[in-house]
Amino acid sequence: MMNRLQSWEWTSRAERHAQRATETLAAARDRKTRGVAHPIEDFLFDYYPYPFSLLENWHPGFGWELGYEGDELPKPFSARDYALEDGWIRIAPEKMPGKEAERLKWILNLLECTQNRAPIFSCHGMHEWAMVYGMHEIRHAGTAPLRLSAAEIRKVVEHRPLMCTHHDAFRFFSNDAKPFNRFAPSIHKRELLEQPGCVHANMDLYKWAAKAMPWIGTERLFDCFELARDLRELDMRASPYDLSAWGRAAICIETEQGRREYEEMQRDLAERAKPLRKELVASIRQVLTA
Repeated sequence: MMNRLQSWEWTSRAERHAQRATETLAAARDRKTRGVAHPIEDFLFDYYPYPFSLLENWHPGFGWELGYEGDELPKPFSARDYALEDGWIRIAPEKMPGKEAERLKWILNLLECTQNRAPIFSCHGMHEWAMVYGMHEIRHAGTAPLRLSAAEIRKVVEHRPLMCTHHDAFRFFSNDAKPFNRFAPSIHKRELLEQPGCVHANMDLYKWAAKAMPWIGTERLFDCFELARDLRELDMRASPYDLSAWGRAAICIETEQGRREYEEMQRDLAERAKPLRKELVASIRQVLTA
């Protein structure tokens, strides 16, 4: 049975969400206008190339009917995904193209596999170190210098275990660093390796939520986005980059104290990711069943 929101209820909810999104995205929008890059925060708009409008436009998600007195669907509700019947707007799974349904099935399977695997909390963010190991060209050199020399980075990488399980992180490892990794992640092994302690796997909840829009609803999408933002913060603070110019203190994972700090924060963020992954699984399964 569908939940119902009267016109004044859902428009008020949409307005509150728009205000939340506007406030959260203001700095990123301003940087984009001025052509200024941020080494931490802009990752969520570069690596995950979704427009601001995806986060700003409110969608209820499957299971809701919205009261509406007009004759045509209002923006941003498209006839591709929605139906207007007897004064109620509803999202319409029967309109979903077969290709999109197959994509949602794949996402659901990956989320379930990840959810059911034991987490790893001993990687200590070494993937960012492996990405600059032995490299002459550094990815973020234009916005953040390295805080350690090439020789110091080499020593850390060669004396700490590398155990990256995430394909998209591993593929950016330098060629010299890849042989040090305990696993060999690939696009074909995602269901076999991704685990719920991984910073990047938890960051990707935003990507999977985006690909499941509008079916899972904007509010859940935004929760995943905010989690990804905090995960990226941890990711870069534990890297060999100097982020002091951006007001971020380093988490020095080359020290025992830094590794303890990283692991504590990683565990906290994994706990935040757990219910979001569970909600995505339930929502996608519900849509596919419908």
